[in-house]
Amino acid sequence: MLTRFRIQRLGVIEDAELELSPGLNVITGETGAGKTMVVSGLGLLFGARADSGMVRAGATSAVVEGEVDVPAGHPAAERVEAAGGETEDGLILVRTVSAEGRSRAHVGGRSAPVGVLGEVGERLMAVHGQADQWRLTAPEQHRVLLDGFGGDPVREALETYRAAHAGWVAVRDELARLSTAGAERTLRADLLRTALEEIEAVDPTEGEEEDLRAEELRLAHADGLRQAAETAHTALTGGDESAAEEVRPVVELLATGSHALAPVTEHDPTLEELRRRLDELGYLAADLAADLASYSASIEVDPGRLAWVQERRSVLTGLLRKYGESSAAVLAWAKGAASEVAELDGADDRIVELTAQEARLREALATAGASLTQVRQEAAARLGERVGAELAHLAMGSARVEVAVRHRPDEEGLLLPDGERVRAWGHGLDEVEILLAANAGAPPRTVTRAASGGELSRVMLALEVVSAQGDVPTYVFDEVDAGVGGSAALDLGARLARLAETAQVIVVTHLGQVAAFADRHHVVHKSSDGAITASDVRSVEGPDRVAEIARMLGGVTDSQAALDHARELLEEHAPQRLAR
Repeated sequence: MLTRFRIQRLGVIEDAELELSPGLNVITGETGAGKTMVVSGLGLLFGARADSGMVRAGATSAVVEGEVDVPAGHPAAERVEAAGGETEDGLILVRTVSAEGRSRAHVGGRSAPVGVLGEVGERLMAVHGQADQWRLTAPEQHRVLLDGFGGDPVREALETYRAAHAGWVAVRDELARLSTAGAERTLRADLLRTALEEIEAVDPTEGEEEDLRAEELRLAHADGLRQAAETAHTALTGGDESAAEEVRPVVELLATGSHALAPVTEHDPTLEELRRRLDELGYLAADLAADLASYSASIEVDPGRLAWVQERRSVLTGLLRKYGESSAAVLAWAKGAASEVAELDGADDRIVELTAQEARLREALATAGASLTQVRQEAAARLGERVGAELAHLAMGSARVEVAVRHRPDEEGLLLPDGERVRAWGHGLDEVEILLAANAGAPPRTVTRAASGGELSRVMLALEVVSAQGDVPTYVFDEVDAGVGGSAALDLGARLARLAETAQVIVVTHLGQVAAFADRHHVVHKSSDGAITASDVRSVEGPDRVAEIARMLGGVTDSQAALDHARELLEEHAPQRLAR
């Protein structure tokens, strides 16, 4: 619900702020005072196209600001939060239009594209006027409105249809994919088999490429590795005694050191510890010498083995280039390829199975679609009848409303039980259109073409009252009272009041009979100093409200008859509103 709305430098309005209430809010004022600017400002606030001509003459920019009470979890709140805005303490919306035509928007305290205002606005407000009837100008909204009016029978039939449609589409798409790719499927299977045969011929094992790399390095440097090991072994244990130069081995030197310390260690614990460490070194040197001897003996110079390892690495590298970065990846690819080959080989059987399944699902979809069409047609008849009854109270007694539920023929579409082939959408088989015959004997035409601006607003009011879907919290009506007078004006006020029982309603009106039903009454005043004309908006109560309604009824505020009539209207209708 919109709780506060401020307009600055927009058209004739210099600076005005409206405190809006739940229920019915009316905006009145003399012709040319700027009532339409209030509706235009609301449009700007909720994403309407900006026009630099709306900026007040001499001003650099116009600003509209609104505060909306929106509950947590509401689609509008979720959209604002997705844009980075805040809604916890109330949603603040701001729109600025410069004299050059540039436009800026702030949503929930954050700068945002103007399009975000529009998306938020669609969830918060429905504006019904001559130039902004989005629910009636958007064809899909006719269907949405009918489905909402149809209640549980339509909802349940629609859920059944959607489930059937989703299953049918999934099977149909898979069948089309398999059926239209026969040659590609065969080629794919052959390519995979060739690859699997290549991998099987090599028969890699996981981690094999690393083992081969290490073995090739060892074989390629066998002489150097063995010579280095033997040299190290000689240093530790001593070499050939016939060597020209005698070398005292490390093991012998360590033993000599230990023997030298042994006789005196009992005189000093520190020296005893040092001797113990010297003995440990001797043990380690002896073990290391044995390991070096074993390693040296294991090194073989084998040119044949080296050639085999190099060839194996070459073959394995070829596989890695084609099928994976490692032997493990190649084996994983082969596993997946084998599974795909099995699937491709079984595609013909799958096609037969899917063909039968698609036929069953198509039949179920046709049945569900026909059932949905039937309940929609029943709801359409009720909706047309009730909207027509409402229009009879809105100075459109000769009007006739029809809600057409039709199929779109399609030669390749869904075959219905009656032999008709039609287009099947995710929302059903139906195209819904609200038709209006504005006068007796006139053929029904789409409502946006058959009705004038005021009639269109009244048709929309009748639809909102009858459907009472509550999908948006605020409705705005402009020109809804065009061409209405007398007792029809009271009926119009009563219908607006009825809609205001479940939503906030803002109405720009020139009828005192409508204004008498308001929960809050705002008046647009125009003033001029001879050079500059300006307007402001203020809320009226008590005698001021009586005087305004008297002016609306008779064009004067000092006529006792007009004042008495105004007071009588308020006494008769205002208590109904206060008691609600």
